[in-house]
This record gives sequence, C-alpha cells and structure tokens, in this order.
Amino acid sequence: MQHNALAARARRLGCATLVDAVGRVHGHRAHIPAMSSPDPLRSLFGPAATISYVPYREDLAGAGRDFKHYFYGALGQGPAADQVLVLSSGGHPDVSHGGGTKLARAHSAGLAGILADGRLRDFDQLRAYSFATWCTGEAVRWGGDTVMPHAYGVAVEVGGVCVSPGDYVHMDSAGGVVIPSASLHRVLDIAEDIAAEEAEAARIISAESQLPDG
Repeated sequence: MQHNALAARARRLGCATLVDAVGRVHGHRAHIPAMSSPDPLRSLFGPAATISYVPYREDLAGAGRDFKHYFYGALGQGPAADQVLVLSSGGHPDVSHGGGTKLARAHSAGLAGILADGRLRDFDQLRAYSFATWCTGEAVRWGGDTVMPHAYGVAVEVGGVCVSPGDYVHMDSAGGVVIPSASLHRVLDIAEDIAAEEAEAARIISAESQLPDG
C-alpha cells in the first residue's frame, strides 16, 4: 500500500517537478532524458534493482550464467514486487537488451517496471504485461552477440545518471529522475512545495492579465 501511495504521489507531481526537487537537495545530475515506451501513458516508479551490461566477449560468455541468473540475483532475497529492473547499455544503447519472452519473468514477479538504457523487442507483448517499460526504443534484432549481462546489484549508468541499487526511479513521458532512497521523502515534500509555488505564480500571472489597462 505504501508503494502505491508513493507512486501515485510521484505520478501526480511529474518528472520535471521531481527533478527540480532533487536539485534542491543534491548537487549531482539526476535527470534522464525522455525515453520510449510501449505504453507512454504508463509511468514507472520504484526502487532500482540493477544489472550491468558489457560488450559481448566470447571467452566470458556461456559460463552457465544466463539472464535468469542475473535477473534473480538483482532482485535479491526480498520481495520482488514493486522493484524496477534497471539495465545499463554496455556501451550499445541501440542494441536489444531483451524482449517479451525474456522479460516475462518481470511480469510473473510483479515488478513495477523495466528501465533499459538500450532497446527492447516485442513492444506489443511488453504492452500487455503488468509492469511499465521504458527504454531507448524498439528493436527487431536479437542483441546477445553484442552485449551481455555481467554483474548485478552494482551501480550502473543510465542516460548519463548513476543509478545505485535501492535508488528510486521515476519515468514518465517527459523523462526520468533518480532519487537516492535516503532522501526520497524529503524530495517528495520539496516537490509538493515547488508545485504549490508554481500554482501560485500561475495564479498571479493570470490575475495580472485580467487587470484593466492604464
């Protein structure tokens, strides 16, 4: 229930307001440029579980560690529900990092969503799942010969932003923001203040426009 309330609050505030709020608390970059989604009206929110991708190397691949190994390793021992699986690009943001079949595990586990700094396949299939999906675009070709998962539960880079496991990620059609977990509630409170400030400024501007000339 708490997750749903936090997600609804973040969705109501929107990405831009949350980015401004993080900027008042932290001095590092926290905004992710706009991405693509099979369902752009579905926002994403939740704590990050990370998988780091690297360029494919034949001598390191095939060691009995497939995507399933990294998927469940990233989610850890706690409840998987409401987490956001974050996939780094491995230096290839235009290559597929997965598709509808591979990511069916996220649907079964009840994840809040997928954030991939690479392309994903099967948008029609992903759109039907229970989680939100955001990535760099849709792909048609398998990318397993170009990138491969290498580590889980580590800090990764997405869109020029550092995402550490447990950070809260919000994505909507405007873009994304990464909020350190320790400052989540402070950021949300500041975002509420910013929203109120902007509403008051808009009210004043509207009143000015209605004043008689002279």
